[in-house]
Amino acid sequence: MAKYIYHYPEWPYFSWDDRAIATVFGEVRHLQGKLLGQMNALGFAMQTEAALATLTLDVLKSSEIEGERLNYEQVRSSIARRLGMDVAGLVPSSRHIDGVVEMMLDATQNYREPLTDERLFGWHAALFPTGRSGMYKIDVGRYRTGEMQVVSGAMGKEKIHYEAPPPAIIQKEMTRFLYWLNDAKAVFSPQQKSADPVLKAAVAHLWFVTIHPFNDGNGRIARAISDMLLARSDENPQRFYSLSNQILAERKKYYEVLQKTQQGNGNITEWMDWFLHCLKRALLATEDSLQHVLRKADFWKTHSHTSMNERQRLMLNKLLDGFEGKLQSSKWAKITHCSQDTALRDIKDLMEKGILKQDLQSGRSTSYILN
Repeated sequence: MAKYIYHYPEWPYFSWDDRAIATVFGEVRHLQGKLLGQMNALGFAMQTEAALATLTLDVLKSSEIEGERLNYEQVRSSIARRLGMDVAGLVPSSRHIDGVVEMMLDATQNYREPLTDERLFGWHAALFPTGRSGMYKIDVGRYRTGEMQVVSGAMGKEKIHYEAPPPAIIQKEMTRFLYWLNDAKAVFSPQQKSADPVLKAAVAHLWFVTIHPFNDGNGRIARAISDMLLARSDENPQRFYSLSNQILAERKKYYEVLQKTQQGNGNITEWMDWFLHCLKRALLATEDSLQHVLRKADFWKTHSHTSMNERQRLMLNKLLDGFEGKLQSSKWAKITHCSQDTALRDIKDLMEKGILKQDLQSGRSTSYILN
């Protein structure tokens, strides 16, 4: 039988080389402070716009890591409604998407609240409102009662990557984990004496997915726990950077380091180093997305007194957010649920106001771009 990290007598006395991660840890803390400083210098409306964009990205990418693609408009609309934001062009969202959004918002908006069994059960039930994962019925809103293996490969040729602790000890393991997560004075090893939430976010992510307490959804909940602890580190419920987006970009390495660490003896230096570098890259990527938010805010500030209808505002926001493909009058009509003639009038009006222009590289079919 393979030996995993939780089989060692030291479990969960994790250890790591502080010197090996000191530089990147300092860089992460510096970038967090710099980003929060930049955001605080902006107005409330722009902060809210940036937070909406980041939360939407976080929910989409955390699900995509698990191979599930959610609808962008539904996710954005669900978040905006729950935050009480007045955003043009909201669409109805599915029960499943609302559940994913509720979990993420509870983790980040209520980051000061202790994490308990009941709160985790609520998150899990929100992720699986039908009581099923795909076609299969699963234990929902409670810890798993069966064995759990992470496998890949065709039937009969499966490769076991990891075998989680047996169900009989899950409650004991989770009680210990939650005690450590909620109590800054809880110490299991010399390195864990640090109550810094960034380091806790790294340890908690690894610890939770190693216990693998649920039938499904463990990865998404682990990332929500990391986001909760990062919100504590920022002392701010607004999210301006997406760890899940960066993890998706580095998914192969994520699973490699995770598997290697879970098959190790409790020294998690490599995991801590990868997690902190991943977080650093997420923070650096946010500087680019912040420029997008600034450009969008500047556009609406410039046109704050320009007369527009709701269809025009909806479509301009789509263009500012990065409209996929060519914007043609037929697409305008379909998205805004209006006639082709109305769509053409809307477009012509914006062209006369100098906001839209014809895309000269669009070929035979006429399409439009921001001026």
